Amino acid sequence: MSLFGVIICAISVGIFKIAALGVDPFQSFMAGLDSIVPISFGTLYVITNAVMLLFALIFDRHYIGIATFINLFLLGYITQFTYEFLQKIIVNPNIGVRIACLVIGVVIICFGSAFYMTADLGVSTYDAVALIIVNTWKKGKFQYVRIITDIVCVILGVTLFLLAGGTIGKIPTIAGIGTIITAFFMGPLIEFFNIKIARPFLAK
Repeated sequence: MSLFGVIICAISVGIFKIAALGVDPFQSFMAGLDSIVPISFGTLYVITNAVMLLFALIFDRHYIGIATFINLFLLGYITQFTYEFLQKIIVNPNIGVRIACLVIGVVIICFGSAFYMTADLGVSTYDAVALIIVNTWKKGKFQYVRIITDIVCVILGVTLFLLAGGTIGKIPTIAGIGTIITAFFMGPLIEFFNIKIARPFLAK
């Protein structure tokens, strides 16, 4: 379930890139951070995740496991393969195709997230933050806490992007309609797939 979930999530990110209507909230934050910090994106991504990994290890290491490292080492490569593969099939997509890709991407990423979260072999460092707030600190329900953390990521990403000299007209490149949709619907959708599919599947 962990491996399946990570693979599905990685494929969904590739689909998001084809849609070109905004990335998920955490990637919005990373794009803003990348625009202001003068090191390679790959190194920056590792450092950022290492900080969140440290947070999880301090407050509740229960969420860190093999799936966390599967996510770190496989997600990027699978995303790149998916994006390059889809580029060969979907050439110059019109707005209808891009919207369809966006919807499919949102549903798939939530479906995959539910599987590797429910497998309980570790989650991504970003997912661990919301889970610790809800389950360890007992602050709110997951779907609402996830919405809040997603919104914070988008605000930080846009702020950093503007501080780095980015223009308002270019903001949709890192925070578009896709970002807004994922910020408000990923938490509830993940919980829906948890209840309806992932938990019953694990129980059987």
